[in-house]
Amino acid sequence: MNSENFTKVCIYGAGAIGGWMGAGLGRVGCQLSVVARGVTLDALCRHGLRLKQDGRDSTFPVHASADPAEFGVQDLVVIAVKAPALREVARHIGPLIGPDTVVLTAMNGVPWWFFQGFGGRFEGQRLNAVDASGEIGAAIAPAHVVGCVVHASCAATPGCVQHHFGNKLILGEPSGERSERVAQLAALLLKAGFDASVSGQIQKDIWYKLWGNMTVNPISAITGATTDLILSDDLVRGFVSSVMLEAKEIGARIGIAIDQQPEDRHTVTRKLGAFKTSMLQDLEAGKPLELDALVTVVKELGALTGVTTPFTDALLGLSRLQARVRGLY
Repeated sequence: MNSENFTKVCIYGAGAIGGWMGAGLGRVGCQLSVVARGVTLDALCRHGLRLKQDGRDSTFPVHASADPAEFGVQDLVVIAVKAPALREVARHIGPLIGPDTVVLTAMNGVPWWFFQGFGGRFEGQRLNAVDASGEIGAAIAPAHVVGCVVHASCAATPGCVQHHFGNKLILGEPSGERSERVAQLAALLLKAGFDASVSGQIQKDIWYKLWGNMTVNPISAITGATTDLILSDDLVRGFVSSVMLEAKEIGARIGIAIDQQPEDRHTVTRKLGAFKTSMLQDLEAGKPLELDALVTVVKELGALTGVTTPFTDALLGLSRLQARVRGLY
């Protein structure tokens, strides 16, 4: 399969990131199918997929349905849902996957396949925080999975995506292999206008992104604050740093060391200015919060690696309570 043979593409989750990626792939002629529901499905059927970017408003035709069985086997399936929706995806994704289908996971947090092909003492370890029953791993075999770390900010209304900033996609096989299919997929995404690159250890890129957003996301949900306010408060920033140091030690023990200190990452985040995290946006919209893939899993990994996590535990307890009170967890 070369990049031209990624013809049939299904976006599973037509929110901000899924819609943005789908629009790019539609721009280069891929046959787009989109799994959606409710008002988003209605908007896609009526108007197609709209993208607002760089002052331009573009529309791309899509075949949209709530039933993946309508689409048949795809060359590429992009999963861009929030982690709480994954079990529902696992129950319905089967008709989209054939022997050669690539399933690209463009999601926040630690994925269910994190230790598949990882090697070492944790090879194949299932993470209960993200796939306690094993249902997701059983529905989407590891051989189909390619990881994707997204560095972009987008917002969505039904059927329409507004791109704010960032254009980076990092791809990688869970095993770290420099496979032909990943090279071809990266070439397709470059052609589609994304800053796409291939990683030799995609888990490290996942962990590095998590290292920043596992703290500001739940703190923003608890407080309602934008990221600039979170990092401008000395006491809150100190708490954030303490959580990050726990995660840094966990990463070192599983073989994905981070060669920065928390203040280095705070400097990067501050440059992005004042913005609402995705978790705060979900809270305000009354959507389930993806705490397990961002925080609960870090607590679990701490237990697996022998790292005590009192600050992570406090963050999890407070944010989980906030979400439960609102019926979002």
